[in-house]
Amino acid sequence: MKSIFTSILLLSLVAVAQAQTIGLELYSLRKQFEKDPVQALALIQRWGITELEGGSTYGMSMEEFKAQLSNHQLHMVAIGADYQELSQDLTPLIEKARAFGARYVVCFWIPHQSPFTFEHARNAVEVFNKAGATLAKAGLTFAYHPHGYEFGAWEKGTLMDYIISGTDKKSVSYEMDVYWVKQAGQSPVAWLERYPDRFSLLHLKDRLKGTADTTNGQADEETNVTLGQGDVDIAAIMKVAGRIGVKHYFIEDESSKVVEQVPLSLEYLRNLPRK
Repeated sequence: MKSIFTSILLLSLVAVAQAQTIGLELYSLRKQFEKDPVQALALIQRWGITELEGGSTYGMSMEEFKAQLSNHQLHMVAIGADYQELSQDLTPLIEKARAFGARYVVCFWIPHQSPFTFEHARNAVEVFNKAGATLAKAGLTFAYHPHGYEFGAWEKGTLMDYIISGTDKKSVSYEMDVYWVKQAGQSPVAWLERYPDRFSLLHLKDRLKGTADTTNGQADEETNVTLGQGDVDIAAIMKVAGRIGVKHYFIEDESSKVVEQVPLSLEYLRNLPRK
């Protein structure tokens, strides 16, 4: 009996560790990839990161890039998709995701001219539901990544509430970038708690204290700081995200100090209390 209990406990601990594996959004190293993609992948491996979000092969063939991922023990969890792609035949997108070995397809932007309106949101709901259903049939999960402009007022809530409530939870998920939620004057923790079954992915990004809020999806990249040093409250976010079962976490650091900051961010996350 004791042996069985011990085995169950070990499996539970492994599951928790896997659930909070920290990955990297490859846009963070865009300048490094421009210079030398193989060295950029080697740098990620040295950091101890294994999961990636991306979508480019950086001038290599798919076969060459996948070989490099394998050589550096890296796995592409999610790839990006333009909004326009979602309204077209999804066969090429599905084939691309499968080629990368990705499970998630993420849209990062809804085209619009400010302000973002209800008509933009309503169109997005239609596009997301249709694309999500098609991708789900192909064994993929669609997710949308808001950038802050979606938090304009709508009835008793926001347009983001409308988008989430209007999309089918069986085939449409969400990736929260905690920086952009904070940048829009919102609380990432509150949104995770409001929709505990909708956010399957997280972008971990902290914001320089004193940064002014904006709701246009624009901000100074140099306000991206080492996790734990800004005003986003990463510790509280990780606690709630772990409790509600967020599946994948990606550090995204768009600043010019990314190479120095990512190892410090990883160290901060590793030292966070588990409960």
